[in-house]
Amino acid sequence: MRTGVFAEKESHVHVASRQLLLDSSETLPEPLGGVVATAGGKPGEVAGVVQASLRQHGAAVVELEGILSDDDFRAFGAHLGNAMPETDPAVQPFVTDGVILNLVTRHAHTADTSLQPFAENSLSLHAEGSGRTAGQQPRYIVLMCQDPGADPASAQTVLVPMSDVHQRLSPEHRAVLSRTRYAHLPAGETILRELDGRPVFAFRDFLHDKLEWVNEGDDSDDAVDQALQALLAGMYTTGATGVHWRRGLLVVIDNTYFFHGRTAGVSSPAHPRHLKRLRLH
Repeated sequence: MRTGVFAEKESHVHVASRQLLLDSSETLPEPLGGVVATAGGKPGEVAGVVQASLRQHGAAVVELEGILSDDDFRAFGAHLGNAMPETDPAVQPFVTDGVILNLVTRHAHTADTSLQPFAENSLSLHAEGSGRTAGQQPRYIVLMCQDPGADPASAQTVLVPMSDVHQRLSPEHRAVLSRTRYAHLPAGETILRELDGRPVFAFRDFLHDKLEWVNEGDDSDDAVDQALQALLAGMYTTGATGVHWRRGLLVVIDNTYFFHGRTAGVSSPAHPRHLKRLRLH
């Protein structure tokens, strides 16, 4: 077993690709080929439409007849799984009923990571809860647009299929990642695993922060470094799609099918963007 630290360098391929994807104001193609399902206002009806799309695509994009109330939003989520409490003290001012996170753009660009979901910053690609064990990670991320804000074209939610990233990796890099985990996680909780015969990643682009890792095999430091660079490069290769938010749009992401992130946005104190989020397991 080996331990080490991965630190991003400006020369790494993914750094320029990330900037182009997330911070260049590029308008991305919409997920699922732009196909948007429609559903009435009853939680069970919405859930039926979503579940069919999740089985086929690992994601769902649904136009609601009307915004779901908080009670109906939670009831919809209960058809898919159990809502996970929002326990981070930094986000509590934005939490309703303990489980609904109100993603409201209230801040300009900030270096404070706890405020970045509520700011103009782009958010790097990640699998939700990658720092937790697989059993503690959410299966679904549910986003509902209450208000797209003053500039609906900004702050697109970005989706990148994990299967595409896996295909871009060499067999050697896949093998190394299947033996490497975050240092604080227990044995077996590796960055790359299989679920139902398909590849699943538990990984976040940490940007300028260091990633402490443990390799459960005997791979060299250089082999782990190269595999992590290849993973990041694969995540930011072209092929990403972006949700173009509008009022009443509901998007559900299967956390075992997609990396997700966000392009940079524009804050408007008079007309802030507002999404509601549930995490389900």
